[in-house]
Amino acid sequence: MKAVMVMFDTLSRRYLSTYGNDWVQTPNFERLKEKAVQFNSFYAGSLPCMPARRELHTGRYNFLHRSWGPMEPFDFSCFEALKKNHIYTHIVTDHSHYWEDGGATYLPRYTTWEGFRGQEGDRWVGIVNNQNRLNIPKQLESTKMGESFYFNHANRTRMIKEEDFSSVKTFEAGIEFLNQNKDEDNWFLQIEAFDPHEPFYVPQEYLDLYEKIRDDVVFEWPSYAPVCEGEEDKKQAIIRYAALISMCDTYLGKVLDVFDKHDLWKDTMLIVNTDHGFLMGEHDWWGKNVQPSYNEIVHLPFYYYDPRKPDCHGEKDQLAQTIDIPATLLGYFGIEKPESMLGKDLYQVLDKDEKIHEAVLFGSFGGHVNVCDGRYVYMRSSIDETNSPLYEYTLMPTRMRNYFEENKLMKATLDTTFNCFKKYPVLKVPATSMFSSYRFGNKLFDLWEDPYQKNNVNDLDIEISMIEKIRKLLLENEAPLEQYTRLGISKDKELSKEELVNQREEKKIRDELPISIELSEKEKQQILFVRDFIGKDNIQVVCKQIEELYGKQSVYDVLKNILQTSLGEKAPKMLVQMLLGFLYAAGNLD
Repeated sequence: MKAVMVMFDTLSRRYLSTYGNDWVQTPNFERLKEKAVQFNSFYAGSLPCMPARRELHTGRYNFLHRSWGPMEPFDFSCFEALKKNHIYTHIVTDHSHYWEDGGATYLPRYTTWEGFRGQEGDRWVGIVNNQNRLNIPKQLESTKMGESFYFNHANRTRMIKEEDFSSVKTFEAGIEFLNQNKDEDNWFLQIEAFDPHEPFYVPQEYLDLYEKIRDDVVFEWPSYAPVCEGEEDKKQAIIRYAALISMCDTYLGKVLDVFDKHDLWKDTMLIVNTDHGFLMGEHDWWGKNVQPSYNEIVHLPFYYYDPRKPDCHGEKDQLAQTIDIPATLLGYFGIEKPESMLGKDLYQVLDKDEKIHEAVLFGSFGGHVNVCDGRYVYMRSSIDETNSPLYEYTLMPTRMRNYFEENKLMKATLDTTFNCFKKYPVLKVPATSMFSSYRFGNKLFDLWEDPYQKNNVNDLDIEISMIEKIRKLLLENEAPLEQYTRLGISKDKELSKEELVNQREEKKIRDELPISIELSEKEKQQILFVRDFIGKDNIQVVCKQIEELYGKQSVYDVLKNILQTSLGEKAPKMLVQMLLGFLYAAGNLD
């Protein structure tokens, strides 16, 4: 038996023709749908990149116990299990986070792996320049700041022609593996492309498929922040993203060509998936990390072909998500999944049209804990602005490109209570989150009536039922006790309607400001945003400054100065830009 998984990064279902898009050119996704089953209710679990990949190995959520990080010594990896059961596993990828501190233990789980350099802020090409490391083209200077920006443009000096692009090299390496091993048995291949992740850097021929865009300023790399750009820049980013998706579609087509040429359909599973989507201006946001996890981020495209059911194609509406992929692979190769794996085998959906989940969780560490039951999405925020208590549990204290902070590690203790960690003594490390879910509050959406999540539903009965779904899934996933406390949920009993009403009233009281002048709602929200950043103990000083300067300066200008002062001169420019974007848009956070 053989299996191939083609995995993209940051692929939005709303930009694919098979999911209803009528202007982005994706003919090979159409070809895929003719052979495979398209899932219409497939969700992410843990966000963003490496948390999603950890659950792709383990089949259980990452975000309840820790943030971005590597595979842990106690983790079960489905790909390592395949290897131990004499299934050859190979991955080709240009996802550079795999060879950083926070992703360094993933690739050795495979039998062999091949990597290609140069995506995003990959620390690859060495160009030393005392001014800015590199002479950035003039039209790009104002679009992004920070180290990753400069490293990316150093890398581009080696990616001029299409065949130089790392994602192209990734697909070509995957196709080489297929051609070389087409007649062998018992192997798994993962072709994992970082595209269409930002920056939306794409050869001109794919841009030529779409409406001509301005070239005096190239807006291709949105910050994870509220949209403050004009309509022209917003349109430019969208077209560049669409062009990059069309490039991904082209190379997906080359994989399908190999399947057709060698009739791999007769004995080879094919999965096409992604880790998460991206907000391209919807809800007035760019990005995926610090805003609520709207459907544009978590409601994913997913395609599944199984040679045991070659005539099974079309669409399925059953609720499914990323944690189900490893269970599906193990089942396909006849390997029993461990108790720690909570994902379900998707073959049940194909074979018996079964419902495999009543509800699913998704989220980022320290953010909202979200639940979807197929009709409703409920986003549960922390019940106070401190977003505490919050801890990370790990034996691998690394993040993306660095270790945990020394002051946090000095306060770490050992915890031995988790069965899912095999009772290993793990570090329990105090954690913080810069942007608390508290500011956004709880949100409830009816996807049947409001698929674009524009109207918050105010229904206590439905909210109570969704909270109970969260509580049961927290129990099933051995969530740490502090998660219940942070969310205002009892571990042992259902939240009552009276308790929920009281929580709402307490939030109103907590958000009252010690200020005598009359403010607009937007100004109040901007002050509350600054309070969440600098701490509630300083809010009286902030309000006093506003009262003294009111009429001479706007509330926004006062708060802008306070933020910049609190950050200090050494704060990264990108952080300052992001925070000011949040401040500017804070009054629009519904």
